[in-house]
Amino acid sequence: MTDTVYPEVPVLVVGGGSVGLLTAALLAHHGVPAVLVERRSGPSVHPRATGIGARTVEVLRELGLDSAVDAAAVDLRGAAGKAVARTVVEMGAGDVVAVPMPTPSADELDVTPFRLRGVCAQDRLDAVVAADLARRGADLRWSTRLVGVAQDTDGVDVELEGPDGRYALRCARVVAADGTHSAVRTALGVGTSGPGDLGKSMINILFRADLRPHLRGMSFATCTITTPAAPGLLATVDGATNWVFHVACDLDAGERPEDFTPERCAAVVRTAVGDPDLDVEVRSVLPWRPRSALADRFTVGRVFLVGDAAHTVSPLGAFGLNTGVADAHNLAWKLAAVHHGEAGPGLLDTYAQEREPVAAATLDQAMRRLGDPALHWGRGPEADAARVAAGVWAAPVVHLGQRYDSAAVVDPRPELPSTLDLAAVLDGSPGSRVPHAWVDGVSTLDLVASRWTLLVGAQGDRWLTAAAEVGLPAHQVHAPWLSDDGAVLVRPDAIVAMRVTAPVPDPARFLTGVLDQVLARPIPVPSG
Repeated sequence: MTDTVYPEVPVLVVGGGSVGLLTAALLAHHGVPAVLVERRSGPSVHPRATGIGARTVEVLRELGLDSAVDAAAVDLRGAAGKAVARTVVEMGAGDVVAVPMPTPSADELDVTPFRLRGVCAQDRLDAVVAADLARRGADLRWSTRLVGVAQDTDGVDVELEGPDGRYALRCARVVAADGTHSAVRTALGVGTSGPGDLGKSMINILFRADLRPHLRGMSFATCTITTPAAPGLLATVDGATNWVFHVACDLDAGERPEDFTPERCAAVVRTAVGDPDLDVEVRSVLPWRPRSALADRFTVGRVFLVGDAAHTVSPLGAFGLNTGVADAHNLAWKLAAVHHGEAGPGLLDTYAQEREPVAAATLDQAMRRLGDPALHWGRGPEADAARVAAGVWAAPVVHLGQRYDSAAVVDPRPELPSTLDLAAVLDGSPGSRVPHAWVDGVSTLDLVASRWTLLVGAQGDRWLTAAAEVGLPAHQVHAPWLSDDGAVLVRPDAIVAMRVTAPVPDPARFLTGVLDQVLARPIPVPSG
């Protein structure tokens, strides 16, 4: 380490991808100053993912960014979610097999009221979040990489290398969001388990070309191109002139990622489109390989792993990015509670307690889909029966229905009552995401508003009085998951921390005891 020591910062976020940016945004939202460092010169222009799940949309809404992200999304209402065609030209001529974008059922709309109009490529999401952080005056240090990390009982010392050279930073805690090959995870000696690399190496070609004349009004999220000369997967970025094409790199045949020059990539795109004269601008070429791996530990002392640093999820299902966002959402409010003196440091132990099992289950669900994509895309009773037989959960259950079992939940119910029916899973049980219900035109999710909140039944006047004594916002809700004289205590991340179905002798004292328990209070007083 160098001798230069800068003022201590509460949290250092390492990694400026989607999960790192949203971690910084959530910390700022909760009033925690953070520094974000990223080795690249700015947010990536190359999207690695386009599927933003419903739970991530809810997190974006919590941050006030849902409308901006929706505006950046491609409108795919009524479009094909998945298409198969020999080339783009033949697709536009009608020679295509298409699976429509799933239309939410009435039951699904009752589960979450917040949805994007289509897909939003990761670079567009990152641009929205980075711009919001800049408006907040966040400390974003681009072109800066971590070159050393060491911790003791009181903090973490990191050595950084930026445009002006190396310097040291003393941090209270570090969040590692620095990807699959995390430098922080490696420095801490944390290994990974799981299958590792899966299938063929791939080349992700980001290109600009106007495909609208060939598509003739057709739109889609992804299209499998089957021409033997250039098979691959075409994904929309803006639905008009910006696209991504994934093509295999055949290592067994002697191909190398560096063989995919911009000229070769442009030729591959023209072949896949079916237009040898197409004007193509290759903007970026990114080698990648499907992978499934889980970090052996999500927490090492004062350092927390999130996103791909903690778990790399195989792509089918669009679970990877969304699982990382859920990590950040779970961790940010806990770091804030400890930073503000509202909770004891023991609360931070519940991050790994809660997220490790969920991440492991998500990796398992992605792997179960890998051999038979119909288990993910299939619709109808026969597809549901096949999913049950294969142990595959419905995708909305993976995104929204997983439950927590930790010291931050009173009497948790980690078992799922259904793997296909999300409404049955979101039943108000402790450890689950609070059910959505309208209260005077406002969703219960909006009522929580990133803070501890008490929801009470129709006859919950004593609970309302107790909440006022304790200093909790409280609202009456008429819903089947809440008894008339019962109450549900909801955490700032919209997870049910406690549910009672009958009156208690002293509600205010009861609530104080519950908060002390889940927040690991009383808070230790520092010595000296």
